[in-house]
Amino acid sequence: MAKGILGRKVGMTQIFDAKGNLIPVTVVECTPNVVLQQKTVENDGYVATQLGFEDKRESLATKPELGHVAKAETAPKRFIKEVRFENNELATLNVGQEVKVDIFAAGDIVDVTGTSKGKGFAGPIKRHGQAIGPKAHGSGYHRGVGSMGAIKGNMKGKNMPGHMGHETVTVQNLVVAAVDASKNVILVKGAIPGPNRGLVTITSAIKNK
Repeated sequence: MAKGILGRKVGMTQIFDAKGNLIPVTVVECTPNVVLQQKTVENDGYVATQLGFEDKRESLATKPELGHVAKAETAPKRFIKEVRFENNELATLNVGQEVKVDIFAAGDIVDVTGTSKGKGFAGPIKRHGQAIGPKAHGSGYHRGVGSMGAIKGNMKGKNMPGHMGHETVTVQNLVVAAVDASKNVILVKGAIPGPNRGLVTITSAIKNK
């Protein structure tokens, strides 16, 4: 059955398997998540489990937030996401129950979603891989946007300069190398999106056969 948990990327390290092979892994700290809401077809039109991760001070929360978490008898959360699957293992949990790292085990195939590192303002050549203009001295257009004639006032989809990175990215079909319940960490084989201390979502792989 499908499942998921929220956490923070700690950084990368390496471990050795039983055969002595070196495995690069990303450490994800997943302190116990709290079930804040269970979405149902009757009330919401779909089935999903809303999880909350990492407490924050009540002074930082709005009154609607406080009222929402009060139903789960927990503190306001810094990171709230829905885990949505047709066959959702979390759907059997009650509001207020905790989801811990032992929901996953070594060998599980997962998808990890995070926010990629921001790289500041970039032009279309670096950001979108467009070709550079003529480099001869006669040309005055080396790294420009390119022709605007074909867009006819519709800018949607036009490759323009702008903020590069800082996008939601999902890396699929990663393997859980190990789970340490005593330290609330999951070791995922390979790299995952985002900077250290970035918030990530680990869910069962959607395309795994």
